[in-house]
Amino acid sequence: MRSVPWVSPVLYGTVLAAGLYAGLAGLGTTHMTQFVGGIAALFALDLVERLHPPTGTASWPAVVSLCARVALFVVVAAADGSGLSRVLFVLVPFTAYFSFGRTVAVALAAACGGLVVAGYELGTPRWYTDLEQVSDLLMFFVGLVLTVAMAATAVEERRGRTRLEASHRRLAAYSAQVAELSAAAERNRVARDIHDDLGHHLTAVVVLLEKATAFRDLDPGQAQRAIEDAHRSARRALDDVRHSVRTLRADPAPFRLSSALAGLVDDQADDGRVAVTLEFSGDEDGYDAQTLTALYRAAQEGITNARRHANATRVSVAVAFDESGARLTVADDGTGLPPGREGFGLLGMRERAELAGGRVEIDSGPGTGTCLTVTVPRGDRARSMPSAPRGKADHDG
Repeated sequence: MRSVPWVSPVLYGTVLAAGLYAGLAGLGTTHMTQFVGGIAALFALDLVERLHPPTGTASWPAVVSLCARVALFVVVAAADGSGLSRVLFVLVPFTAYFSFGRTVAVALAAACGGLVVAGYELGTPRWYTDLEQVSDLLMFFVGLVLTVAMAATAVEERRGRTRLEASHRRLAAYSAQVAELSAAAERNRVARDIHDDLGHHLTAVVVLLEKATAFRDLDPGQAQRAIEDAHRSARRALDDVRHSVRTLRADPAPFRLSSALAGLVDDQADDGRVAVTLEFSGDEDGYDAQTLTALYRAAQEGITNARRHANATRVSVAVAFDESGARLTVADDGTGLPPGREGFGLLGMRERAELAGGRVEIDSGPGTGTCLTVTVPRGDRARSMPSAPRGKADHDG
């Protein structure tokens, strides 16, 4: 009854006013002490229930409360000379609905209706011939139906509100999970970018400084040129950092793989230590930035590993686009990959390729060089292709 707490006080007040009026006007025999005391007890019972509601469904406090309310209804009805107090019995199924459910409420409504009919039979002979008595009885039954319907509506509204609150809690939990997953994905992306961008340029700096150290006494001019190239690589690393910060703050310009690979190959020609060639065929239009970036990072990682670990002198980069998809190949003439170890570079490369729906394959052996192949299907096929199993180990790049 807590869902509609105004119903019972309204009825109590109406019955009290009608009984007092009937008693004062001499329209019936009203026992004021029992009548007013019973109404006051009903108000007190409602107040106690509101302050200390029964816990659980069909618990013994709810049973005691319902029985006490019925007893007070009988006392008030017996003391009321106006005859209006019988309307209080519509509160029996109404109250029971909230604690015991629909079946018990309907059964009690039928019992209350039978009790009122029995009262007519015992107190008013041939009552069914009196239009006023019949009208009062019909109104009582209408009141029973309306109060049960009101209780059912209130219970469903309360259940709906409970379900809505539970849905809000689940939605909040899902939102927190999505935020956590998004943060994890962003951390992985930043980690890959740091490795691919800064790692590439810092590798070049290390190689050039090692060259400068080796040629410091033998060829000071060559050593100086290596130091200057190292300075340029360091500046490129700083430019890449600034570019990354700018793209985080604003929408970046469209990424063109052909231009990016051409710039990458030109960078390798600065020191003359490794000859890098590029072969580009097909049209990259129609491929999303994620796919093109994955191919670029794979080429960058392949060249870096060939320079840093494989002691290669020649690296060839080939990219082909056709109707079925894109294919990148990076091949070198170095010493091959050491078995049994996969570094962060290959892990990041695989993650990028898998996010684009592609796969990474590595063919390498001692003294035979390394051939890295990345294939990505075109269009919607990229979203449905399964990821390839992991291949051989990568350099610890």
